[in-house]
Amino acid sequence: MPLAPATTLSNRSKSLIMDGTCLFLGTGASSGIPVIGCHCPICSSRAVHNRRLRSSVLIRINQKVLLIDSGPDFRQQALIHKIDRLDALLLTHTHYDHIAGIDELRAYYFRDKWPVPCLLSQESFQELESRYDYLFERREDSTKTAQFKFQILENDFGSTAIADIPVDYFSYSQCNMKVTGFRFGNFAYVTDIREYGHEIFAALSGVQKLVVGAISKAKSHAHFTVDEAVEFALKVGAHHTWLTHIAHHLDHDATEQLLPPEIRLGYDGLEIEFRI
Repeated sequence: MPLAPATTLSNRSKSLIMDGTCLFLGTGASSGIPVIGCHCPICSSRAVHNRRLRSSVLIRINQKVLLIDSGPDFRQQALIHKIDRLDALLLTHTHYDHIAGIDELRAYYFRDKWPVPCLLSQESFQELESRYDYLFERREDSTKTAQFKFQILENDFGSTAIADIPVDYFSYSQCNMKVTGFRFGNFAYVTDIREYGHEIFAALSGVQKLVVGAISKAKSHAHFTVDEAVEFALKVGAHHTWLTHIAHHLDHDATEQLLPPEIRLGYDGLEIEFRI
């Protein structure tokens, strides 16, 4: 269970130009859609874009495969999208719907016999250590556990690299829990955001493609509303924005008709391109 601080980028790494893609593995809120036992119009809808697994994305850059969050639906997502390799895991925070699939990553360790690099905040690391103590056991027979090489982000804002891929990171909070957002070149992923400082806009300056969480139209103590997410995206100045972490109160097609043309709802299976 190697543990190391996140490294800083060299000037050479910063100067590289690489194309990347972001695949939405899931765009649903913590209960997913359909919600168990719910028969509302959205949960009963046959529209494919109204069926949402828990939020997660797969980043592909320079033949490297990076997973942001591993929720309870990861096994299903991996089988659907044939994710047969994984070069790194990046964790935004440790709410159940973002980490409950972490043990499924043992499949990659069993096959490849090397620890998956995992980039996360100190707060997230400590929470993982408390909830998944068996991941941190030191023993010769380690094949019974998912294996990780943890890289700890020492600051709230900064730049580092994971699996030789440059990444910027920034912090905000949700219900007193620290959350980490990630930026790859002109693309940024900002989910589960509620409280933030103005400095976040400096971290997102120049972002052209933005993913931001928006749970519903109604006010939430833990998430942006659709209107708040739109306001945030406009402040960032992104050319294109996709909303994610969507609850079962939003019909995909009806909601999109109310959004500005540069802001759309994400949906499971959507893939977008970006550049570092």
